[in-house]
Amino acid sequence: MPEQDDAEREFDLRWADGAEHREPSARARMLAARWKENPPRPQPFRADPDPSGPRRSSWISTVVVLGGMAAIILLLGYANFRAPY
Repeated sequence: MPEQDDAEREFDLRWADGAEHREPSARARMLAARWKENPPRPQPFRADPDPSGPRRSSWISTVVVLGGMAAIILLLGYANFRAPY
């Protein structure tokens, strides 16, 4: 099959872009068929996803991280203090 030159390819793109009827994508057809039988529930704008569990406070995470760092610093300081020179 001979390769199309740029002029022919541009003509094909203009012809395709100028089509009056555009077929929806496969995903759009699938969703339309699914929603016809079972329409989606309305959701607020930027709805949060369903939480998988109780949400922890960011303060708890901060305390755990800082407490762990303090414990490591104290442990290393105690090991240096007890190490023979």
